[in-house]
Formats: sequence, C-alpha cells, structure tokens
Amino acid sequence: MKELFRSNELVFLSWAGALLKSENIEMIVLDGHMSVMEGSVSAIPRRVMVADEDYDRARRALEAAGEGGRLV
Repeated sequence: MKELFRSNELVFLSWAGALLKSENIEMIVLDGHMSVMEGSVSAIPRRVMVADEDYDRARRALEAAGEGGRLV
C-alpha cells in the first residue's frame, strides 16, 4: 500500500473515493478514528492509501481532475 494523500475534508474524501472507484481503484482510509478523537483541530489527517499497483493510475486520475496539489 502507498499513501496517496492526507485530508480531513470529508467532502473531498468522498469525492476522491468516487473518482477512484470510477477508475476501478480501491482506496483505504487510515486514521479516521484518530482524527475524530482529536476533535476539530485537524491535527491528525486521514491517510488515503491505494495498492502499489494502482498508485500511478490513482495519481494520474487525481491530477487529471485538477487535484494534483493534494498528492503526497
């Protein structure tokens, strides 16, 4: 698994998940429970991970959608 990006923006996470799903790329969100526990400070962002073999395609999909600046 490789980290694709970090974010606490729930709308963006949902949108990115839908985009990746449309490309047949599964994403896993890590640290979701930790980011909720720390409150609204957003000190612990959620990490979005994809399989190693999907990483390049996932990056290209987000870059093509104009979100390349969010990538790790």
